[in-house]
Amino acid sequence: MSAPAPSTWPRRRERTIAARKRRSTLPARRRATPPRIEIVVASPRWNAKRSARAALRRAIAAAAAAVSLADGELAVVLTDDAAMRTLNRAWRSKDTPTNVLSFPAEGNAPVRNLRTPGARQTRPRPRLLGDIVIAYETADREARAERKPFSHHLAHLAVHGFLHLAGYDHEADDEADVMERLESAILARLDVPDPYLARSAGG
Repeated sequence: MSAPAPSTWPRRRERTIAARKRRSTLPARRRATPPRIEIVVASPRWNAKRSARAALRRAIAAAAAAVSLADGELAVVLTDDAAMRTLNRAWRSKDTPTNVLSFPAEGNAPVRNLRTPGARQTRPRPRLLGDIVIAYETADREARAERKPFSHHLAHLAVHGFLHLAGYDHEADDEADVMERLESAILARLDVPDPYLARSAGG
């Protein structure tokens, strides 16, 4: 798994791919909702995986619920190894493709709806979380090597990438332990076997 890239991949720095026009006046009170997810298919290789979008949405919704992170926006970019290699080289100085990269939005913090006396209350802007990029060939190759359904591996990559957007990391051993346990718990809710347990058993 890859660590989060240092900042958002090449685009306007203050916004991510998930940013879009919003209505300016909406009801002030509403229930917390799962993050809004924009899925961008940047490689035709993903056309063979018609269930990928649904699997991604389920996985990210489960991860968001597990860390109590809602009302945000993010994008998932489904790309290929060539594009991923370019990103990995540019942002992590590694001239090789990887399975998933996360690009947290700059200033990734909740936007609060401050109350001003006499002012009309509007819906706060959703928190921009960032982007998750997944490479098809690497993900497919790993799933085959570990003899697991592609949908299970994709769910793991989505959960892993989302947790990076939520501030989790695995640079230190203790951080990695926390993140792996959380990933396993989230995946269990999706009926996906523990990927770390299966990996250890397989040597």
